[in-house]
Amino acid sequence: MIIADLKEIAGRTYPARRRTRNLVGGASPIQAGSFCMGSVTLEPGGGQVPWHNQEQEEVYFILEGTGEMCLGEERRTVTGGQAVYIPSGVFHQLTNLGDTPMQMLYCYGPAGDVAHWRQELDGTLPRAGVEAPALPPGAHPQCTEKPKV
Repeated sequence: MIIADLKEIAGRTYPARRRTRNLVGGASPIQAGSFCMGSVTLEPGGGQVPWHNQEQEEVYFILEGTGEMCLGEERRTVTGGQAVYIPSGVFHQLTNLGDTPMQMLYCYGPAGDVAHWRQELDGTLPRAGVEAPALPPGAHPQCTEKPKV
């Protein structure tokens, strides 16, 4: 039996102020061919999964917190207990609007890396409205570089 224990997974912190920990796939001891799954913590006041797309279908399940979900041309507030389906190829972004950490799970398939992780670390994310479609009107801006602390 292979068990991935979230308490033992350090994960990675990204410039857009989030920590991602792989439960299935990536550095996790659990590997599957059909899907990947992980836990994400978005820092208060703007921590983000920046505007990006990928080939895989994906679901975000919000465990706690309040955020702004942008999906294609739509923008909605999401809260704990809600799941969002993200079709293949559609640009999307999630931003923590609250003053406490936002917790969510992601699951995408098929398994494999998604380019936005490396792009964010390299500072090469396609910019909304420039190399990528524009964000929906009124949306929180895309984080494309490490915020000044």
